Amino acid sequence: MIPLSTKMRPDRLEGFVGQKHFMSEGSLFYNSIRNKTFESAIFFGPSGTGKTTLARIIAGELDGSFVEINASTTGVKELKEILKNASDRFHGLMKETTVLYVDEVHRWNKLQQDSLLKAIEEGIVKFIGSTTENPYFSINNAIISRVRNIYEFKRLDYTDILTILKRTLEDCEKGFGGLGVSYDEEALTILAKMAGGDCRVALDALGFIVDNLSEGQTLDKSIVAEAMQKQTTFYDKEEDKYNLLSALQKSVRGSDPDAAIHYLARLIDGGADEMMIGRRLMVMAAEDIGMAYPNAISIVTSCVQAAQMIGFPEAQIPLAEATVLLASCPKSNRANEALNAALSDIHSRKIDDVPAHLMDSHYGGAAKLGRGLDYKYPHAYGGYVTQQYLPDNLYKEGVRYYEPGENGSEGAFKKYLEELREIDKKNGR
Repeated sequence: MIPLSTKMRPDRLEGFVGQKHFMSEGSLFYNSIRNKTFESAIFFGPSGTGKTTLARIIAGELDGSFVEINASTTGVKELKEILKNASDRFHGLMKETTVLYVDEVHRWNKLQQDSLLKAIEEGIVKFIGSTTENPYFSINNAIISRVRNIYEFKRLDYTDILTILKRTLEDCEKGFGGLGVSYDEEALTILAKMAGGDCRVALDALGFIVDNLSEGQTLDKSIVAEAMQKQTTFYDKEEDKYNLLSALQKSVRGSDPDAAIHYLARLIDGGADEMMIGRRLMVMAAEDIGMAYPNAISIVTSCVQAAQMIGFPEAQIPLAEATVLLASCPKSNRANEALNAALSDIHSRKIDDVPAHLMDSHYGGAAKLGRGLDYKYPHAYGGYVTQQYLPDNLYKEGVRYYEPGENGSEGAFKKYLEELREIDKKNGR
């Protein structure tokens, strides 16, 4: 049986849903397909976001031969045969270019990838490679330099998935339009949210549900919960996730790792995806930990990236690590407070210009305007030299935005800045 996600693939541009950041009517990408000027490209992003679907649509719009292969099952010998046939078509009477779509192209080694170079360069094939891995790490630079663009596919918004689910229930040709399936709007929305941005997951779950509904049974949230094997409570109330995210951040800010882990567990159990949680963790690292442990943002970002790459259920491990780290760190919001104070001044009062000695002097005529003439290069003075940096009126007022605290690493930064200020006092500043 053909999976519903395969049956419901649109075959025209108008039917494609999602990726609006590069794929919208009137965009350069859209127009290149319509105008048949589309060149080789790499599609990069998670599964179920439309990479294969869009590649097939492009091939249909370009009116050329289309060859689709998977790098995990196609070796050099098969690839060379494909490229030979493409060359024959290109140099034959029809002068036809072949659209070659290579799924999971990151699985090929350097030799296999290099086999494509000549064909791409000579225009024998329009190459589309799709990968779930970062192409700058997994694909040869020689290939990357020969493609027009790398397009990043993002997880679909649940509203996009909801659109596709409704289309499927109404489509009499490929979907379930002829069955008259009864469904609750809320249940369909929950299913769209539970898919985690993966349209394939949502459609195949819908197919499983419809194929196994009892006669006269309505597709409701209890059916969705059974099909997805997850509780739907989290999705019943939109505010639940925000309450849990708020409780998570406040527990981290309050240095309570037990409470923080508890709310993390509730978010995960409720169906929150790794990026919803990860974005909040990165905010905490900058807002609440800050200068008390500056490495926190790097560590947490790495944990979130790891969670995104491996997916659930294992994604919960790096997310838990990041949560415990943040809750157990010393805290400081002084950097954020400094920025807010500076922004308040900018929005509420007149600020003098940048001092002339700090202005850009890397252009002809700068010296005549007095730009950068008296600037002292700190490295030439052992790393620090007394000098004015603030605009004149703020400098004369002795304005300070950043007032470091004593927690963690910030105590060392405070001591260092106090030493510099003592130097300034000795120099009459």
